[in-house]
Amino acid sequence: MRTNSIRFFIISNISIMRYIRLCAEQLLNIHWTRVAYPSLSQPVAIIDSIERIRCRYTNIANGTINTLRGISTATGGGYRNGQTTPLEFSCSASVALTKRVRKVPRFSNAFPQQTKKQNSATRIQVISLRFSEEVKNENVERKYTDSCESAADISSKARAQQKTRKQAMKSARIVVIGAGSAGIAAATRLLQSGFENVLLLEAENRYGGRVHTLPFADNVVDLGAQWCHGEKGNVIYQTVRELNMLQPTGDIYDDYKCVRSNREVISDSVTDSLKSIAFNLIPSRQEGLRCFEGSLGTYLTEAFWNDLKQAPEIDKAVAREFFENYKKFESSIEASDHLFEVSGRGHLEYWICEGDLLLNWKDKGFNGFLRLLMKAENDDKDDMGLLNKRIQFNARVQNIEWKTTCGVVRIRLWNGELIEADHVICTTSLGVLKENYQKMFTPSLPLSKCRAIDGLKLGTVDKFFLEFAEPFAPLDWTGFCFLWRDEDLAELRDSDRFWLESVFGFYRVSCQPRILQGWIIGPHARHMETLPEDEVRKALIWLFEKFFTFQVPTPLRFLRTRWYTNPNFRGSYTFRTLYADELRTGGWDLAAPLTAEEDGKPLLQFAGEATHTHFYSTVHGAVESGWREAQRLISYYLGRTSQL
Repeated sequence: MRTNSIRFFIISNISIMRYIRLCAEQLLNIHWTRVAYPSLSQPVAIIDSIERIRCRYTNIANGTINTLRGISTATGGGYRNGQTTPLEFSCSASVALTKRVRKVPRFSNAFPQQTKKQNSATRIQVISLRFSEEVKNENVERKYTDSCESAADISSKARAQQKTRKQAMKSARIVVIGAGSAGIAAATRLLQSGFENVLLLEAENRYGGRVHTLPFADNVVDLGAQWCHGEKGNVIYQTVRELNMLQPTGDIYDDYKCVRSNREVISDSVTDSLKSIAFNLIPSRQEGLRCFEGSLGTYLTEAFWNDLKQAPEIDKAVAREFFENYKKFESSIEASDHLFEVSGRGHLEYWICEGDLLLNWKDKGFNGFLRLLMKAENDDKDDMGLLNKRIQFNARVQNIEWKTTCGVVRIRLWNGELIEADHVICTTSLGVLKENYQKMFTPSLPLSKCRAIDGLKLGTVDKFFLEFAEPFAPLDWTGFCFLWRDEDLAELRDSDRFWLESVFGFYRVSCQPRILQGWIIGPHARHMETLPEDEVRKALIWLFEKFFTFQVPTPLRFLRTRWYTNPNFRGSYTFRTLYADELRTGGWDLAAPLTAEEDGKPLLQFAGEATHTHFYSTVHGAVESGWREAQRLISYYLGRTSQL
């Protein structure tokens, strides 16, 4: 193969210019939109805009090139001081070209007449436009009429192609697996962009996924996602900030009390010193973790005890008990069983949005945001807005055959129903993928995606909600955490209530002072989920009585979460493990789409908080991932080069 060049010249001599223009128009069917000249003191011919010149050079014979070169030779090309000086300007074919050298006056005639005086005072300048393309066959036929298209033809074809694409968007069958935050975000974005055949398959009997708002006591509580974490860079905050849906949580998780298992309440001065040391590890660790090869737990342990040297007045036993509780608190943020499985360096992949990290959802709960995405009527709980009649509930997926000979994706449900689609967006939780990916996909997933599923982890964090007739703790207690002495902890571990060790604290609920919300993590949380609800409630009352000197009344109502034992979730949210570092994998591998080899058509896509590189474990990360996959399909059908 070789590269051929087409050169056509426009010179300031009007007769030759007209001749060349006529030849170029007839030969290449070129549409000139505007040619202008600057003042005589700057005699440069400027092609100000050439719209949509598209030449198929494979149909232009070598004779064409020679003809144009001959014209250039016959006219002497351009010259300056007696030297041949063609000025060359290169551009690519099939693109609207605009070359503005400087602002120049406009002329109604593309080639205005010039006087002899002007001609004699003007140096002939040449602008050469060069178009290059590889030509496979050197002996191409001389077919000029079919070789190029006018701008009008191109514009007409573009409109026809756009119409065809929009029709294809309307008829494309898209199945979104999971009606959680990511699934709802993807489906609503697709529907708003012109797709009409969108179906959501939801294994639960409700929408929302790990966003689950329930009426409780005087208002609502969120069993799953609870806060909007940050403001700057948070798409959820940006969406609702003008709608008066959020409010600060306040100092509930800052001013809590620390109580030992012998009922001793640690003084505020000691508690504040310990909190200061622990919480100051958070900003300082950002820089220190960059070169740290170990776990987050190892890093924080070394840093805490090193900083504690600056406070020798604090009892070491109390400090140890506090730090053990702090590690449970931090593990609840990571969703890890313990901090020694969390990647220290990988922890930096998570981006913290600036602003208030604990923005509370007033009286609507997190579900109010999902209804906003769906454009649902707030007063009608049965209205799902854009997703009315588009969600199939109790539809648990058994198998996804994503690579077929006909390019169709087949989804088989556990009830035997078979659904065919052109595209599938899978938003199931990482826990479900871990449990089922080896048998859920046909053919098997690529190795890179399997590594991501194995390396990342969906931990377990559960909640307790207890409603009392009135608050029983002192009014200045926003919450309290449990510090176990060694002898009491040993006794607890030998009892049936051993799982209470991982209950690290209880806190008040915003706007509901009669409710206490407790937290439990890890394997003890998974064990708690298997126990009868009444047994769990009695164990928690025993815990209160173990630590407090004041009387604890019987709660009016009790509620707990069970995120792990639910087969449709198998956990709470995602974190980066040391094993993921070893495998050199992360959310980016999980997010990669599986496409058709012949045309790059997205067949199977993945969304959800676990697929987000920087906002994993959050709802705003899940929403962004849903929008990302929706945009992937939009870009595919509009023929744009996807940046994903």
